[in-house]
Amino acid sequence: MKRIIETDEAPAAVGAYSQATTDDSLLFTAGQIPLTTDGDVLDDEPIETQAEQALDNLVAVLEAEGAAPSDILKVTVFLDDIEAFDAMNETYASYFDDEPPARSAIEVAALPKGVGIEVEAIASLE
Repeated sequence: MKRIIETDEAPAAVGAYSQATTDDSLLFTAGQIPLTTDGDVLDDEPIETQAEQALDNLVAVLEAEGAAPSDILKVTVFLDDIEAFDAMNETYASYFDDEPPARSAIEVAALPKGVGIEVEAIASLE
C-alpha cells in the first residue's frame, strides 16, 4: 500500500504531488530543486550551489523515512545545460560513498522556477 512521505526539512510540495511515496519497500522522491525551506530559489547561484541545495533537499526527504544516500538505487539528474555536468558531478560525488547509485543525467529545455538542476531518486527501504 502506498504511503506519503512529508518533512518540514525539505521544501513543501508546491503542486499536486508528494515529496515522496513508498510502499515500505521502495521510496520514490519527487524531483528536488535548489529551493530552500524558506522558499528562496537559488536560480542565480552557480550549479555547484544549486546541486548542493537540491541534494540536501533529497537527503532530507530520505531521512524522513529513515533512509540515507547509501540506500539510493537510482538517481535521475535533470540539467538545463549539460555543459554544467562536470561541475554538478563534483558536488554530486561528495554525497555518495564508494558504491554510488545508478544515475542518468539529462539535459532539458527548462526546469521549474528557472533553476539549473532537478534531482529525483529511488531508494530501497529493505
